[in-house]
Amino acid sequence: MNERTFLIVVAAVGLAFTVFFAAVVIPPLIQHPDVLGAFAAGFVNPYASGYSADVFACWFILLAWVIYEARAKGVRRGWVCLLLGLAPGVAVGYAAYFWLRARQGVA
Repeated sequence: MNERTFLIVVAAVGLAFTVFFAAVVIPPLIQHPDVLGAFAAGFVNPYASGYSADVFACWFILLAWVIYEARAKGVRRGWVCLLLGLAPGVAVGYAAYFWLRARQGVA
């Protein structure tokens, strides 16, 4: 896969997840604007708890990667990807970071 195709796929997946997330999460959040309750709902059973723990671990791995590459390789504005990892989600944070580092020419 060449770099252009990679960036298109990453951007498409990040955008698709953002649209899906917005369609699924925003309507119930408008009806019941309890952000903490919505966050806690991700832990309603052992399976959901496992997936939620995986998401947290992935975000912390992204955090470590962004900090490392900012210092070691000079990648700039990775903090934006960390914010995108919080909302709409880690999938978008990773997609944005892949796109960002490719645009900055980091190998």
